[in-house]
Amino acid sequence: MKKDKGGRYSGIGGQAVLEGVMMKNKEQYAVAVRKPDGEIDVEVDVYKGVMEGSIWKKIPFARGIFQFLDSMILGMRTLNHSVSFYEDEEVKETAADKVFHKIFKEKAENAMMGIVTAISILLAVAIFMVLPYYISSLFEEYVRNVSVMAIIEGGIRILIFIGYIVAITAMKDIKRLYQYHGAEHKCINCIEMGRPLTVHNAMRSSRLHKRCGTSFLFFVVFVSIIVFFFIRVDQPALRVLLRIALIPVIAGISYEIIRLAGRCDNILVNLLSAPGMFLQRLTTKEPDEEMIQVAIASVEAVFDWKAYLKDTFGYEIDDSWLVDMDEEEEEAEEEEQRESADEV
Repeated sequence: MKKDKGGRYSGIGGQAVLEGVMMKNKEQYAVAVRKPDGEIDVEVDVYKGVMEGSIWKKIPFARGIFQFLDSMILGMRTLNHSVSFYEDEEVKETAADKVFHKIFKEKAENAMMGIVTAISILLAVAIFMVLPYYISSLFEEYVRNVSVMAIIEGGIRILIFIGYIVAITAMKDIKRLYQYHGAEHKCINCIEMGRPLTVHNAMRSSRLHKRCGTSFLFFVVFVSIIVFFFIRVDQPALRVLLRIALIPVIAGISYEIIRLAGRCDNILVNLLSAPGMFLQRLTTKEPDEEMIQVAIASVEAVFDWKAYLKDTFGYEIDDSWLVDMDEEEEEAEEEEQRESADEV
């Protein structure tokens, strides 16, 4: 089998959900969840996104804004689906739920999802865009240089971003989510490196990926520092408004950078990707084989990886070969377990 040293762009992406993985290929997506009884549930659906068919979704820099919104909306939808397998059946409908269903009727769930998404975006803007400005403004009495103030604000923004990641990483329940995040990356890397998608191959693939949402968020923070450094106004209220108004521009630029990173492999792109890849060491954890199985189920529901390997790397995968490979992996695992038992 001939394989390239670098990975090839496959077009698939995804995210971790509660005890599972969502994978998206074009307009089709699949959510695979390990249910409490141990079985893997796979749901396949289509999400065409906001501004469906609009030319704006094809224009560079503008398309990043809609891609960001789509990822937020689809992320909430798939996360809610995975949570439904672990909800307490005895939870009763609250008065607020009844009012909500009365107002929105059959669209109540979509309306709730839209409200939650909007609140999440507002909180993110307040914490990562507005708050750093207000904290840095405390130094204006001591620092008169505008450029230095912009650098201080940028440094505070980075510290808040990293602090947020470290804080949620410390939460016990987040660890399994990050393991599934790692499983998602491992499966995509396995395919894009030209390897057959098996548990063994996925486990030995990297859990870091250039197109990860963590890297995108880092680019948003980094690009915002550069943009705010060059755009300056005197009125404090106008400064805040500009920081909010320029978010779509920043998101659009960040999307183009991460899109380029996912398709290119050179020194400059690798240098730009390095900080985001480093942060992924916090937001991804090594998964176990059962988590990899869930991620594989999600991939195979929406993506023909065998056809991809044939078209991209020029070789075919025979099903009988996969069976033999699985048997060899099982034998190797059993031998490893016997050796461990002997050592004990």
